[in-house]
Amino acid sequence: MYFIPCNVCTGLRSTATVPEVPALQILVRKVKTMYEILEKRSLNPTVTLMKIAAPKVAKKAEPGQFIILRTDENGERIPLTIADFDRSEGTVTIIFQIVGATTEKLNHMNEGDCLHDFVGPLGRATETEGLKKVAVVGGGVGCAIAYPVAKKLHDLGVEVHSIVGFRNKDLVILEDEFRASSSKFVLMSDDGTAGEKGLVTDALKKLIESGEKYDRVITIGPLIMMKFVCQLTKQYEIPTVASMNPIMIDGTGMCGGCRLTVGGQTKFACVDGPEFDGHLIDFDEAMARGAMYKPFERKAHEDTCNLFKGVQ
Repeated sequence: MYFIPCNVCTGLRSTATVPEVPALQILVRKVKTMYEILEKRSLNPTVTLMKIAAPKVAKKAEPGQFIILRTDENGERIPLTIADFDRSEGTVTIIFQIVGATTEKLNHMNEGDCLHDFVGPLGRATETEGLKKVAVVGGGVGCAIAYPVAKKLHDLGVEVHSIVGFRNKDLVILEDEFRASSSKFVLMSDDGTAGEKGLVTDALKKLIESGEKYDRVITIGPLIMMKFVCQLTKQYEIPTVASMNPIMIDGTGMCGGCRLTVGGQTKFACVDGPEFDGHLIDFDEAMARGAMYKPFERKAHEDTCNLFKGVQ
């Protein structure tokens, strides 16, 4: 008899048996390995990287798109941006910050465990046609979204200047990857413990005033950072794209949580974006809307942490 394991991969709550029929055994093995976590590593104290077996998603994935996952049958659906993908391996890499209940649950999963759902790719891919010189500006965990964009542009022969910023050296992620995919790389930190001391806008302004001419600036990170990047590039009339992934919740347009105003029109980050003309986004409205969910998110995270403490 062949035993079906009772774990998150199968979603079964009890152990069952099936006859030793080759076709059934193959089916069981396929179920067991669906959306398996092949690699897990900590990038900093609050950010984790996972490589997931998802060949169908990897086949169609492009930089700028996202997936929706559930950790278990009763889990919350959350959108996470595709940080990398390998079509030949059939894998998709996600990078997430542990801020809420689901990311806490996700971080408690390990290599060999399987996600219940992993749907995608969703959203519009980053537009790359016709570009010759681009500045990619990332901040914090947003650099996980900025990296595949820089990599795609670099692979296409575009001159890429990457500017990334973090609060301090302990929070720096993907530095080596950015260096390998950039013609010019600038690392900034608030306290000066990594790279240059200052903000990403300081570095971008310095490059622009030194004579660098960019076809486009692409910025991904905290809303407040993207707001000031867009204000800066507007002064120099440089086309700028901002990724509004940070405000997405449901990922399908049904909840309305990622509603924002772009050029006076209502848009949804998950279905109309996530990338928009940064000079047309009402960032103040987006930040106010995002702040509405923070108390609930914090409470859900605390409850989940207490649950895991009780299990231990």
